[in-house]
Amino acid sequence: MTDSTRIPTTRLGEHGGPEVGVQGLGCMGMSFAYGPTDEKESRATLERALELGVTLYDTADAYGAGENEKFLSPFFKAHRDELVIATKFALSIPPDDPTRRIIRNDPPYIRQAVEASLQRLDVDVIDLYYMHRRDVNVPIEETVGVMAELVREGKVKHLGLSEVTAAELRAAHAVHPIAVVQSEWSLFSRDIEAYVIPAARELGVALVPYSPLGRGFLTGSFAAADKDLTPDDFRRQQPRFTGDNAAANVALLDPIRTVADSHDASLGQIALAWVHQQAAQHGLPAVPIPGTRKPSRVEENTAATRIVLSEEDLALLDPIAGKVSGNRYADMTFTSAGRE
Repeated sequence: MTDSTRIPTTRLGEHGGPEVGVQGLGCMGMSFAYGPTDEKESRATLERALELGVTLYDTADAYGAGENEKFLSPFFKAHRDELVIATKFALSIPPDDPTRRIIRNDPPYIRQAVEASLQRLDVDVIDLYYMHRRDVNVPIEETVGVMAELVREGKVKHLGLSEVTAAELRAAHAVHPIAVVQSEWSLFSRDIEAYVIPAARELGVALVPYSPLGRGFLTGSFAAADKDLTPDDFRRQQPRFTGDNAAANVALLDPIRTVADSHDASLGQIALAWVHQQAAQHGLPAVPIPGTRKPSRVEENTAATRIVLSEEDLALLDPIAGKVSGNRYADMTFTSAGRE
């Protein structure tokens, strides 16, 4: 492996955030949501990602009811000084119904959640701690106030928010510097460009786009979730990936395929290259976190950072999001777009 295969780095925000590789790794699918997993291959994926310069690893306490944090713990301990651990709180799992999620942002719950995550991860401090989803019944100033206390107590280094509106981001940032806002951003999902991204740029907050590959749909790996994926796959619940919506959205891959052919690249590489260039055009640091469980996919994804799309390429790709059929979630009130 030569140095040229390693991705460059960027800093997460203008307020002392950590320096990380310009692409991270979403780890949810290694133990949750996307069907059967191969533990050995997933562990090899983690190691290969680090070799390629991926240093931001994203998990959450809700992924597999804590099992994802436990799974990642040995890797994190073996490479503690080389990587940045990001985890989240807010999606509480009722003991009597493990399939449900209840959004909680109240201070007692946050303190309970951080202690549980620290124990599962087996670390002394969490590098980046996110509010996973917003409970509108709790003032965000109160939530971030408790998160700030965790920083002062040495349990957390940096704060992040996921799926917040521009107004919520500004209110939170006034309480304590926010390093990162995480939201879905891809060729299929561009709603954050209207309000959230301008606010993040104004405040010096970095962006961590999740699902930059449209949960795999943009790679062409499946065409209809209800037909192509296993019954336990989370994507079967998302409107844009099933029925007539999926049939219409498959046709939107054609311009991506045209651009990919011109670069001798995969569909996924073009989707990721677009996110990187779109962030540069908006003038803020962004570290997308595509998820995968295969070392070969990590190699493919990180190689996308070396693809430069032309103005003609971007013009072909630009109209796609406006033509997408179906929402990204059945209930959009839990997203920034649902509350803007």
